[in-house]
Amino acid sequence: MNFSSKAPPLQEPSCLKISHADPNIYSAITHRLLFHFSRTRPDTPIVIICVGTDRSTGDSLGPLVGTTLARFHSPLFHLYGTLEEPVHAINLEETVSLVYQKHANPFIIAIDACLGQSTSVGCIQVVEGPLRPGAGVNKQLPPVGDIHLTGIVNVGGFMEYFVLQNTRLSLVMRLSDIISSSLYSALKQWNLHARSAATREQ
Repeated sequence: MNFSSKAPPLQEPSCLKISHADPNIYSAITHRLLFHFSRTRPDTPIVIICVGTDRSTGDSLGPLVGTTLARFHSPLFHLYGTLEEPVHAINLEETVSLVYQKHANPFIIAIDACLGQSTSVGCIQVVEGPLRPGAGVNKQLPPVGDIHLTGIVNVGGFMEYFVLQNTRLSLVMRLSDIISSSLYSALKQWNLHARSAATREQ
């Protein structure tokens, strides 16, 4: 669980924040992800780490995204964190170490739920730089990710554990659907681009 504090002035294109109700949300997130992918080598392994637990409605966003992505059985990415095998406070550090052991110079995408201001609930953020999980509930966990996506599931600042337990599942499901669909679309488009670029170089 991450906490969205008052953000510094938006510096395009390092951060995207968009409401789940925005009709352009899928294309906006996909294009922002493609921008970040474009700054990697085409052969860079993509690793997705979905942080959270199914024991809390609000904190289940990451595992829900991971479970949806796992159904694609795709070779385009390496996935850690599902409802059956969640990545959470207890095993996060071990998981990150395992990622670096198994994958050479990976590009890591971290996904987590987030608490924020009331006006931001229902927004999805795509942010350059590592996720700092646990900050919203005063846990010291290692930062993770070259970029991270967060869904703001409820209001932060007071009784965070209680708030997470009383978050609407419908909103969490909606945010997880948008994130998983947009991310998979971006990965497919990036793979096609990388393959066509490789063909041109031959």
